[in-house]
Amino acid sequence: MRGRFVRRMFALFAALFVLALAGIGLLAGLAVAAIHQGAGPLAAVGAWMLAPLVIVIALGAWTVGRALGRTAHPAADVVEAAAALAEGDYDVKVEERGPREMRRLVRSFNRMAERLREQDRERRDLLADVTHELRTPLTVIQGNLEGLLDGVYPPDEAHLRPVLEETRLLSALIEDLRTLTLAEAGALPLHREAVDLEPLVLDALAAHRSQAETAGVTLTADVASDLTPLEADPVRLRQILAILVTNALQHTPHGGTVGIRGGLGGGDPRAVEVSVSDTGTGISAEDLPRVFERFYKSKGSKGSGLGLPIARNLVLLHGGEITAASTPGAGTTVRFTLPIGAV
Repeated sequence: MRGRFVRRMFALFAALFVLALAGIGLLAGLAVAAIHQGAGPLAAVGAWMLAPLVIVIALGAWTVGRALGRTAHPAADVVEAAAALAEGDYDVKVEERGPREMRRLVRSFNRMAERLREQDRERRDLLADVTHELRTPLTVIQGNLEGLLDGVYPPDEAHLRPVLEETRLLSALIEDLRTLTLAEAGALPLHREAVDLEPLVLDALAAHRSQAETAGVTLTADVASDLTPLEADPVRLRQILAILVTNALQHTPHGGTVGIRGGLGGGDPRAVEVSVSDTGTGISAEDLPRVFERFYKSKGSKGSGLGLPIARNLVLLHGGEITAASTPGAGTTVRFTLPIGAV
């Protein structure tokens, strides 16, 4: 493919050069004829034109050859690399050379190849992570069912309940994967309506009250009561709060506190800022930049590693932003902002 491309480029430039050469040859012929005819001033003009025409022809041949080489070879590199990329070789990279336009083309091609390589790596990692997360509940279900069928375990609640719990875990994992996939693709529908933040926050805390009491953790809320209603999907907004509060409770020891605050986004009347803070173990500086990555879990972390990525994508779908700040041993704060009004 590379050879055919180069040959075609040479043929194109050769044709153009022949046409130019024919024009120059015509002028040269006229000049020579004028010299031989001795037509006085015309002969002098022809003699004056002949030598420069020879120089122009030589310079033209050299310029065409140089331009052809500087353009054809980088273009041929891109053609060859594109063929390799189409075959699944995402490690291909083209050297930047040639005219400025060709270097720009090569640079764009290399960026495209790099993005494809990164997407392929993420796809492989996702498959490996999904396989890992599914293996544990499936193993528990299979083991318990085989024991029940073989008569090793009696079919009582003590042996049937773990199977039910693992099926619920599988169902939740599959639903989380579905939500995350749709959110990342921008295909998750949002059913927006006017939402008051304060009752939504109080509902979220009430849903986790029992879990907090069992863990010995205090839940608090501090939300401004005069906030303008948000144009948001209340179901997805509850999901964001549920994810953040659940994560905070998991990492807060007995006697700690988890609190939700809500108010204007840094004084911006066009945005509302919500933060969920805890007095838990905190996140290390090494783990903090990766907390919103799919399936990423810091050491000792529970769950599937999908909660924060889902929360991040739901916030982005609403046109907001989300960040995390933490000090190891002193707790973590996850803060997100949402614009007031439709996006």
